[in-house]
Amino acid sequence: MTRVWKWNRPVTVREVLEDLQRERSIAYTTVMTVLDNLHQKGWVRREAEGRAYRYEAVSTRAAYAAALMNEAWSRSDNAAAALVAFFGMMNDEQRQALRDAVRMVEGGSEVPVPGPGEQSAEQSAEGASEVTGEVPDTAEAAETGDENPDSAPGGHGR
Repeated sequence: MTRVWKWNRPVTVREVLEDLQRERSIAYTTVMTVLDNLHQKGWVRREAEGRAYRYEAVSTRAAYAAALMNEAWSRSDNAAAALVAFFGMMNDEQRQALRDAVRMVEGGSEVPVPGPGEQSAEQSAEGASEVTGEVPDTAEAAETGDENPDSAPGGHGR
């Protein structure tokens, strides 16, 4: 999924294969199987192009991360305590991104435009998993076939 999200456009098995092969040896059939599994689970849609398919993410990485956070939060028996613990793990930049996001959702004041070298709240949300030391990234595991996520993006099940 990481490769499909990175390009943000429909991709072929060959494109993903060539990108992955820059880092490690991997077989065409492995990439094809993983993309087919992701399609069957509803993570990607595909469209035939000649004898091949082009695969496209059904959801953004940010929406996937939000679904993971929502699922984890909903499993807590004390939502307030879970949020306090989560906020306690954030650095100052992440807390500011959270404040900006709350303002955007509430329709309050304008979110400041980031200066040179800064990230917007949206960009911070996109990269939150990388900044925080990563929530267990089932999407990365799905890319390599190491893990079998139980639900599709957005928590809609298989």
